[in-house]
Amino acid sequence: MARYRSAARTDVGLKREHNEDSFLVNEDLGLYVVCDGMGGHAGGETASRLAVQTIERELLGARLRPDDPLGSTAPLAESPLAAVLREAVEGACAAVFHTSRANPELAGMGTTCISLLIRDDKAIIGHVGDSRAYLVREGQVHQLSEDHSLVNEQVRAGLLSEEEAKHSRLKNIITRSVGFEEDVLVDVLGVETKAGDKFLLCSDGLANLIANDEIRDHLLLNDLDDVPAKLIELANDRGGDDNITVVAVQRTE
Repeated sequence: MARYRSAARTDVGLKREHNEDSFLVNEDLGLYVVCDGMGGHAGGETASRLAVQTIERELLGARLRPDDPLGSTAPLAESPLAAVLREAVEGACAAVFHTSRANPELAGMGTTCISLLIRDDKAIIGHVGDSRAYLVREGQVHQLSEDHSLVNEQVRAGLLSEEEAKHSRLKNIITRSVGFEEDVLVDVLGVETKAGDKFLLCSDGLANLIANDEIRDHLLLNDLDDVPAKLIELANDRGGDDNITVVAVQRTE
């Protein structure tokens, strides 16, 4: 039976008055989530908090179903875990949307979402927006999620280089979010984990300031418990222009 441990931290950064990021660590469920809210500080805080709460509630409910998809031993390609996580993020989207419609002061709120569901040796990523998931395995870093952002679309189309994208004034414009509309397309992917694997989830307050290789080095050279604080400190040293949230997860055996 695979075992995991985790560490997490969030920080307001140096330029914002409020922290609109939310995160969730539920090791019993094997659920880890980072959401970066948008829509003014009241709306952003509400959207991200509601999203993580809804995803957790949906998965707790799934575990109580007669078929208990979280207890499935099916191989990754046939596992119900991907569908369960996708449905949970879709549920969060509907919850945020309907809350914003019912409260005029929250109109237009939304949130990014990067979620990781781990059961034994299976890891499922559910993703909307530009918060990110990374995997460090055997000394190499792999960015598992692909940003749903205007700048990333321009890079993929060959209109911008990677270096130009880092400095684009459009880099904060995302093309998908949880809750801005009632439904959202959730990207889902699965990975079979190996002993020693380290996952990292983060908001763009980290990803915009820290290179992928630096994330790899921090995960390789530091105890997992120290990684979130050290990465947040580095992002703040480089300006801390946004809220910063980091969740790190390691397979220990």
